[in-house]
Amino acid sequence: MEKADLRKIYKEKRQQLSGIDIEELQENIYQQIYDLEISNIKNVHVFLSLEKFKEINTNPIIDYFRSQNKKIVVSKSDFTNNSLTHFYLEKDTAIALNKYGIPEPVNAIQVSESKLDLVFVPLLISDEQHYRVGYGKGFYDRFLANCRKDCKKIGLNFFKPISNITDVNEFDIALDEVIYPN
Repeated sequence: MEKADLRKIYKEKRQQLSGIDIEELQENIYQQIYDLEISNIKNVHVFLSLEKFKEINTNPIIDYFRSQNKKIVVSKSDFTNNSLTHFYLEKDTAIALNKYGIPEPVNAIQVSESKLDLVFVPLLISDEQHYRVGYGKGFYDRFLANCRKDCKKIGLNFFKPISNITDVNEFDIALDEVIYPN
């Protein structure tokens, strides 16, 4: 199936999840994250959840990595060129919603993609080859293309991957892993 169709289907599937469903699915995902080998990880990029789209709540992930003495990095979106810039998220960093309702850091210290060791990537659905369908603007594909080759890229999803996305293109970046409830 093509990305546009998958995007529509999985946005709807996510909206149909109840609060209890989401809590159960998240707990399974969190446990898998807590089991990851992270001894060589220093800087972890985590997306700040969009509650209105029923994205996985990343606050427990942020808290976990902080408890392991890892630096947390989050992004700001630039809709003029569909790019992301990255910033350290300290405990006292203020978060504000941009005009699109996306939570972003305020007055934070900028970080280069080259500093990132692990990136958690939001997605609507992925395939068995670890390609993903996001919201369709290419923010994450541009971002991931600039990360180091050894930076681990992990997608987080409520749904099991499908067999394949039929319209993957040269700009799509495959993830190293996708964590979903099992």
